[in-house]
Amino acid sequence: MWIKKIIRFLKIFAGTLIIGTILLTITYSQDNSKPAEVGPGSENGKENEKCLKCHGSSHYVLTDTISGKTIKKRMFKVINTKVYYVSNHKSFKCIDCHSDEFNTFPHSLTLRFEESSTCLDCHGGDEKYANYHFESINEQFEKSVHSTKHSKEFTCWMCHDPHLYKINARNNKQDIEKTIAYDNSICLSCHADIDKYQMILDKQNPNIIQKHEWLPNQQDHFRKVRCIECHAQINNNSLVAHNVQPKGKAVKRCVECHSSNSILLQTLYKYQSKEKLSKQGFFNAVILNDSFVIGANRNYYLNLISIFLFILTVGGIGIHTILRIFTRK
Repeated sequence: MWIKKIIRFLKIFAGTLIIGTILLTITYSQDNSKPAEVGPGSENGKENEKCLKCHGSSHYVLTDTISGKTIKKRMFKVINTKVYYVSNHKSFKCIDCHSDEFNTFPHSLTLRFEESSTCLDCHGGDEKYANYHFESINEQFEKSVHSTKHSKEFTCWMCHDPHLYKINARNNKQDIEKTIAYDNSICLSCHADIDKYQMILDKQNPNIIQKHEWLPNQQDHFRKVRCIECHAQINNNSLVAHNVQPKGKAVKRCVECHSSNSILLQTLYKYQSKEKLSKQGFFNAVILNDSFVIGANRNYYLNLISIFLFILTVGGIGIHTILRIFTRK
């Protein structure tokens, strides 16, 4: 009994280390370059520094102009400036998305009621972004458990902070593991953080390691597969699926991935398969981007040859045995 407890502890400990490593994955680890035209020294950057002077720190200082007294307060919204200047929205001024009234400090209390912009406010109905299928992504999200089971507070920004978000799947097409770690860190930023999790739900945050104890080679799956591969409905119109399903509909059949028509070709390796198809005119479905997935690298004809050789071998042994029996007699 105690041996089983030790084994279980080691599995949970190893899984926890993997999740911790994933959570430490951040966008700027992929590209720390800061082009001058969009960096702190640019025109927009100088404008933003007025905001980031406070919002780039954990605290800010208020001074009473009459009495001269100062107080130090904890910042409600802290922005990591290093990550912001390599994010997708690095070239924008803060007031491109926020009201001009934020230029006045201290900010008016009424600004707390300002509605946040949505993805479609900028990206919807624009031919420039048509190939990203933002409308389809929004439709998927609205059908997901994140949207239907939670309050209106659960928006795109719960997972994709506009100040930090950086497209990863297309930029890291040559390094699948970085894409996996980055995408999983988005899920784990809530599902492995009790404080953030209970901002939405009053329920206790489930232990990710224990909930996935049924999964063979759990540590390898956490490192090599994204959460959405098993927890989101596949959609051919978008690179990343956003229709997250209830836990009862999660993929649990090994053959879904470990087969020659692996669902990974429609999700994790979708970009590579489309790219090869457009460049070469074909894509070998049994080879997953030079990665080995047990069961997915089968070849139908090799299987037939293997079976034929096995039958010949068994038949040869049988004939040899029979001949030995008769010759001895």
